[in-house]
Amino acid sequence: MNKRIEELLAGIKTLEKELREEIQRIRIDTYEIRDRAVRFKDEIRAHHKAQAMRLSDYLRHARLKHVLTAPVIWLCIFPALFMDLIVTLYQAVCFPVYGIPKARRRDYLVFDRHYLAYLNVIQKANCLFCAYFNGLMAYVGEIAARTEQYWCPIKHASQLKREHSRYQRFVEYGDSEQFHAQAGSLRSDFGDVDEAPKS
Repeated sequence: MNKRIEELLAGIKTLEKELREEIQRIRIDTYEIRDRAVRFKDEIRAHHKAQAMRLSDYLRHARLKHVLTAPVIWLCIFPALFMDLIVTLYQAVCFPVYGIPKARRRDYLVFDRHYLAYLNVIQKANCLFCAYFNGLMAYVGEIAARTEQYWCPIKHASQLKREHSRYQRFVEYGDSEQFHAQAGSLRSDFGDVDEAPKS
């Protein structure tokens, strides 16, 4: 990998670490997470409850276009559930055969917005849908990334709009020597993506 790219990636990882630490500092000041359950301080929870919009007010102020399109959005739940089932089955059957470590589903599907007392039941349901769908896409994306790392760890010639978690480990497009030298090790090096790949 190009030395400048390695330096930039190291800088990004340092900034990401600082961001996680700052978010953790904010959490300590307002809430804690115990056994995946969020506990707000009493005064913050009381403030949240005071900010909640009553369901009747929420429905009265709902825009017609939102009401009419909501069923179309919620129809997406059926293919999402099917995809969840198939991808989980694929990973359970194929990854052990290839020696690829499984992506933990619970790391990607996080449901915690129902702890927010300033949301009414419809808002919480919408948040549940979004958390499931976006978490599922991240979970599927990680399974696809691990699959690509195993079968075809080559970067594209064109710049991608968004790269997955493992993309920077891949060999450069058109570098046949690097591909033949590293393809085998990339097939077995599924360490933490925050670590540099083994050479």
